Amino acid sequence: MGALFEELDWRPTPMGAISLRRRRDPALRVDVYEIKLDDDFLMSSLWTAGEVELARLGLAAADGGELDVLVGGLGLGYTAGAVLDDPRVRSLVVVETLAEVIEWHRAKLVPLGERLAGDDRCRLVHGDFFAMAAEESQGRFHAVLLDIDHSPSHVLNPAHEAFYRPEALSRLAARLHPGGVFALWSNDPPDDGFTAVLGSVFAEAAAHVVEFPNAVQGGTSANTVYVARTDPNSPLT
Repeated sequence: MGALFEELDWRPTPMGAISLRRRRDPALRVDVYEIKLDDDFLMSSLWTAGEVELARLGLAAADGGELDVLVGGLGLGYTAGAVLDDPRVRSLVVVETLAEVIEWHRAKLVPLGERLAGDDRCRLVHGDFFAMAAEESQGRFHAVLLDIDHSPSHVLNPAHEAFYRPEALSRLAARLHPGGVFALWSNDPPDDGFTAVLGSVFAEAAAHVVEFPNAVQGGTSANTVYVARTDPNSPLT
């Protein structure tokens, strides 16, 4: 066992100071990895059920035997790792806006770093997911999974707000194969208004509540995973 607390990296970025820390939880007897942006906790290895279910629910709804998947947001890599657990996945592109986070994985500072950086199906890309998602040059995907903002109404950057509206979501839908899926993680309870927005763009849309034990406070906590699917019978344009 190492030190009870260690700041593995700290960097100033245009979004604020980002840091990676590892601490020993004496009650749970596990090492906990956390990513913070200034004083805001972005991700913790204690809470990964929502990230894993984002991949599981999204890919379960996707058509196809050989899947090409795009993930927006790398974080600690739990969504990407769950994608690679699906044997149907042929390729995975993970887009991360902060180069520092990609460096942590390649330097194996985080638990899943070695696995993601070493899997030939997985490509870690430094870039702006919101700018890349609708670009025709990116090709088409069978599933696009997004875990960047806290929720559609609680965004990390005001520039992201436009993505959660019908026009931008329609551009994203055009980058999906027929029967392709867009899935989104949210830290907030289901928002009927946003589900309706998804339903106006996609053939199917639903919000799934993901409950998991709260090891710190006791009881359960919950995230939301939205899953929207294009018409499997629509012509490929």
